[in-house]
Amino acid sequence: MLYFLGEFGDQFPLLNVLRYITFRTGGAVMTALLFVFLFGPGIIRMLRLRQGKGQPIRTDGPAGHLLTKQGTPTMGGLMILTGLVVSVLLWANLANPYVWIVLFVTLGFGLIGFYDDYLKVTKASANNGFSGRQRLAIETLIAGLAVFAVTLVGQPPFSTSLALPFFKDLIINLGWFFIPFGAFVIVGAGNAVNLTDGLDGLAIMPVMIAAGTFGMISYLVGNAVFSEYLQIHFVSGTGELAVLCGAVIGAGLGFLWFNAPPASIFMGDTGSLALGGMLGAISVAIKHEIVLAIVGGLFVLEAVSVIVQVVSYKLTGKRIFKMAPLHHHFEQLGWGEAQIVVRFWIIAGVLALIGLSTLKLR
Repeated sequence: MLYFLGEFGDQFPLLNVLRYITFRTGGAVMTALLFVFLFGPGIIRMLRLRQGKGQPIRTDGPAGHLLTKQGTPTMGGLMILTGLVVSVLLWANLANPYVWIVLFVTLGFGLIGFYDDYLKVTKASANNGFSGRQRLAIETLIAGLAVFAVTLVGQPPFSTSLALPFFKDLIINLGWFFIPFGAFVIVGAGNAVNLTDGLDGLAIMPVMIAAGTFGMISYLVGNAVFSEYLQIHFVSGTGELAVLCGAVIGAGLGFLWFNAPPASIFMGDTGSLALGGMLGAISVAIKHEIVLAIVGGLFVLEAVSVIVQVVSYKLTGKRIFKMAPLHHHFEQLGWGEAQIVVRFWIIAGVLALIGLSTLKLR
């Protein structure tokens, strides 16, 4: 909204700053942060009153969780999403189609997660959420529509192509197969972040790290000068997605204030699905899907640990990990919750640096 005031920069030179993505990204960070700080306590009180006993805790999970986490309200993703949306509407260029495509995925996945959280709370069971097949089907539909929109907005044939990191000119034109591929990336990212959200503060910091990384990549990919200098593929218009990434960082910092151990509120599927889907949608828009697997490697490990555990148990009757997802495995090994969270944050930071290195190592 404020972006359009930049058109009056000739009459009021001070308004020229609104034309710069970097300035508006900073504004998005601060706006989302202040929004969550100001309205977060009220949202927590409302959710605590509405939910009564709070988020149901898995009875087959780590023993200490029933004692320490029972009664904590969930759906904290509402804090993040409202702060994010307000900030984006205020600072982003709303004429940019990529902004609306990514918001469509974010809010669509957020609604799915909200419904899942609602069912769990009302049925007072961690296992009575949304049907897995129905949930995946709706996620795939939303993701598929978003990827189709990306192919229409972009320049063919590059809009349906897969760009490989570490190579300057190597791209693979997937044609119409790019739509199911992109949908898989978005759905996979959403559910991977969802699986990671199991300890206080565990998911939100890696999400912010990934958002900061992809905010920088989006800005560079959407800038013709920088993309030519770095010899990465230029995608016109995607620089505006840096504003959305900034809003995630601001809202995430505000949420972490309340989610830090011991958490006053849990993110829930409302937030984890939405933020994961958002990262996936951004990676598809800027043609860095493979880099997402590097930057979000922590989320990939968490998801793979669940898949390996399930497949191993069904085929052999034996479990590879003491408990899945991976963070619960380390809990069973005797690691403290804070120890796991901080070490996973460090891993997320290292993976982000590796992902950024792909911009230059070509």
